[in-house]
Amino acid sequence: MRLLVDAQLPPALARWLTEHGEDAEHVDDRGLLGASDDEIWRIAGELGAAIVTKDEDFAVRAQLRSAGPGIVWIRSGNVRNVELLRRWAEVWPSVRHALERGERLVEVA
Repeated sequence: MRLLVDAQLPPALARWLTEHGEDAEHVDDRGLLGASDDEIWRIAGELGAAIVTKDEDFAVRAQLRSAGPGIVWIRSGNVRNVELLRRWAEVWPSVRHALERGERLVEVA
């Protein structure tokens, strides 16, 4: 599964996904750290990647448009990387399954 991790999330999340067999990049890996939402949306679409983000704007965009990348919207507050990765390990199988079923917006609390 191809994933693009947005700027509000740590590169460690992209590395975790890669270590667990996914094709994941952080926006900084592509030189997109300061890119607009429009540019990230476009590039994710070109790559066939879902966007992993904390940005509600992407969730709204996914609900308003019939096409575009899948969105994994992480709704938790700020936590240390170790806590984020621990929680991610718990939810990733169900998130992955939802994306594979074609869900365009997957919320993670």
